[in-house]
Amino acid sequence: MPRLVKCIGIAVSMLAVLGAGACFLLPERFAVNVPLGSMLTGTGPGAPTNDQFATRIRVPDGFSVGLYATDIENARFLRFTSSGDLLVSQPRRGEILLLERDRNGDGLPDGRRTLLSGLDRSLGLDLDDGWLYIGEGSAVARVRFDAEAGTTVGDIERIVTGIPEGGNHWTRTLRIGPDGHIYLSVGSSCNVCEESDPRRAAMLRYRIDGSGEEIYAAGMRNSVGFDWRPGTNELYATDNGRDLLGDDFPPCELNRIERGGFYGWPYANGDNAPDPDFGAGNEAKVRSARAPDHGFRAHNAPLGMTFVRGDAAPGYRGAALVALHGSWNRSAKDGYKVVSLHWPSNGRAGPLEERDFLWGLEVDDDVIGRPVDVIEGPDGAFYISDDYANSVYRVAYGSAARATAAPGAATTTRDPLAAVQEAARPHLAATGSALYARHACATCHDPATARPGVVPVVLEDLATRYDVPRMMSFLAAPTPPMPAFDLTEDDRRALAVHLLR
Repeated sequence: MPRLVKCIGIAVSMLAVLGAGACFLLPERFAVNVPLGSMLTGTGPGAPTNDQFATRIRVPDGFSVGLYATDIENARFLRFTSSGDLLVSQPRRGEILLLERDRNGDGLPDGRRTLLSGLDRSLGLDLDDGWLYIGEGSAVARVRFDAEAGTTVGDIERIVTGIPEGGNHWTRTLRIGPDGHIYLSVGSSCNVCEESDPRRAAMLRYRIDGSGEEIYAAGMRNSVGFDWRPGTNELYATDNGRDLLGDDFPPCELNRIERGGFYGWPYANGDNAPDPDFGAGNEAKVRSARAPDHGFRAHNAPLGMTFVRGDAAPGYRGAALVALHGSWNRSAKDGYKVVSLHWPSNGRAGPLEERDFLWGLEVDDDVIGRPVDVIEGPDGAFYISDDYANSVYRVAYGSAARATAAPGAATTTRDPLAAVQEAARPHLAATGSALYARHACATCHDPATARPGVVPVVLEDLATRYDVPRMMSFLAAPTPPMPAFDLTEDDRRALAVHLLR
């Protein structure tokens, strides 16, 4: 077992400290400030409205922004096919959604369908030589893919298994590199700890058939997004800094990843500042860490990133776009936007310049969206996934981007308990109520019992957004900062019934 020091995914329950799952009096640096609905519902109030696009959501001069698709539960990572269809991973559903390319020119996908289902927390995806590769919770999967037809061919095969899974950071980002190898990011199991498996908090590399596993780089707490810089093929990755050290430390990072490199975690933070829990006694490791090329504001949670390769947006070719998912361990919310990073011109050395690219999703602590991934489309526009608004935005230069809701499937059934026999509901509800009490859930969700330092997330209207299977899938892979309780499938069913009655 890893040696834990404040090894908790969230400050809300402080499970590793008290062992009971209860919130308690927190110093100011442990502030918990979660977007309404994010902690247990896992989703926000829905897609932004036309009025919000017109008056609140902003992009740089010359660009326009609108809604490309909505009603996409847990919309996470994006990848365009060679035919222009957009693939969207939905890890909590274990599915890959295909948004059909816009043939009629109305700025919206022509249709949607589930391409793959039954996957294990599928997040990262990439295409290579007729294969679709998928990063699952504990495996790398691939399946033949016909890009023109937009269909898979044959059965899925797991070419890598046994990847360490679970813990705080359970998603797996996957890309195919310029060298033809598979790159896979595996986040840490905790906020801060020494891992027993060296493949955690690391980037792994495999041959294209899944063989030859190596630890390509280490010391990266949770590097969710990465891409290769055009012209140099330098690999850059975002990294989420640790929590519980105050509002403004440590910075999140953009690192230039080199083979065999060590990037500090858990011994150093930011520009190699020794960690207060693990720095002492590990001075040599602190000195050996590679400092980041750029520091984002603390707790901004940079996730997906992409380098701009096209010329449709003047002044952006060669820049990197980064989705900032937004803070939770901060007394005042921060992030919740997309930024662009610009390298010094003419090859000169110097700091990167960070500019806002899409903002207004958070205003005065009111959150309507949390960007996850950003990708450049074949039309030169930029597409941004949002797992809080369950949507994909389109940002285009010099042309209108529609702000009209795209048609999608309903997100709830009429009866949220339809999957459970009526006679079984009372017993399940009672069992779920006992689980709710045992794990002290009320201390984070009931204003009457929430402790100072915790902003309670009131559980209202869950039944309008969830049914039992979807709530169970959320409880199996909750959004941080909610703790991942060790629940059996029967436990999750009972707790779901209790929450949805």
